[in-house]
Amino acid sequence: MTTSKNKMTMTELLKRPVCFLGLGFGSGLAKKAPGTFGTLAAVPIYLLMKDLPLALYLSMVVFAFVAGIWICQKSAEWLGQADPSAVVWDEIVGYLITMIAAPAGWGWLILGFVLFRFFDILKPWPINLADKAIHGGLGIMVDDVIAGIFALVCIQWLYHVFPTINW
Repeated sequence: MTTSKNKMTMTELLKRPVCFLGLGFGSGLAKKAPGTFGTLAAVPIYLLMKDLPLALYLSMVVFAFVAGIWICQKSAEWLGQADPSAVVWDEIVGYLITMIAAPAGWGWLILGFVLFRFFDILKPWPINLADKAIHGGLGIMVDDVIAGIFALVCIQWLYHVFPTINW
């Protein structure tokens, strides 16, 4: 990929810690469905975080979001695009939002994955509005944050309406 200043290979970009994070540890370089691969990269992160106290989990997600604004902005600049599909830090944060206080079990983990991807890909209102209206690092992040909130609400609703679901 090129920037306006010089040519950089993906290998060179991955050597930059900020870009390494922005590219989802390399998962965003998948030729097809980089957002899905970026979300897959979030699963082990979630598994490491899931047993943390809720306040610490939330603090880490907020930190990942705030840092993500800069991470996504810098990565996009180095890639020379406004919202490159290879930048998937936003998917990682979106999935972590989806899984806030999620019930234990692989079924819930998979359902969270599917719901997040559903909302991230289809971008119903107001996700599509945010995607079009907000630009830069914040714009890259905010539509996935909203998709994560939608998926979070769905998971919590299902769990509370059908508490006997045991995956």
